Amino acid sequence: MATSFRDMSWPIQALTFLVLAVVLVLAGLYVPFSPVATERVAVDNANAQLKPLEAEVQTLRVYAQRRVELQSQMDALQKQLATLQAIVPENREVDQFIVMVQGAASGSGTFIRKIDTEPIVPHQYHSEMPFKINADGPYFSMLDFFTRLGRLSRIINVGDMKLTEVKPGSTGSQFHMAPGTTVMGDFTITTFFSQTANQAPANAKNTPAAAKR
Repeated sequence: MATSFRDMSWPIQALTFLVLAVVLVLAGLYVPFSPVATERVAVDNANAQLKPLEAEVQTLRVYAQRRVELQSQMDALQKQLATLQAIVPENREVDQFIVMVQGAASGSGTFIRKIDTEPIVPHQYHSEMPFKINADGPYFSMLDFFTRLGRLSRIINVGDMKLTEVKPGSTGSQFHMAPGTTVMGDFTITTFFSQTANQAPANAKNTPAAAKR
């Protein structure tokens, strides 16, 4: 005699519902073309595509961090380049250089009487630009002048120095000597620029640097 489902005990009914639920879930997961199976395949495909994308993102993060480091290095190099261009400019900048030298002389109490340009000496990566200078003043003022030259932004070498004592009442100079002048000197100052060239600066020959006093 068949037994009605309702006549079964509640544990049997619960077990039957559980088994039926498991069957439905399995059917939804593994039966081809079912909505659940289709979504499951789509999720698996998305996960498979996600892994290489995550790896690529991680690589790009490394490059992004490296870019920040490279930018910092480039900024530091730009500052160094600006400093080097001030010390050794690309062009001659003769006028600016003469103004700097004259400023050092005026600040020290030294009188520059004449500046003569010498031929430029080219090298592989830079050129030397020498000037012959005639100056006079008190001995310690001349020392201060050379000290001030060493503090200028451009590199300056001083050579071929010849100092002569100026005796009180001496008339050997064509310039009127200021009171307290004790030495007269001829020397060469050499500065540098990065652009190689074979021509001497124009319009700077025999440039008077100070008015007679």
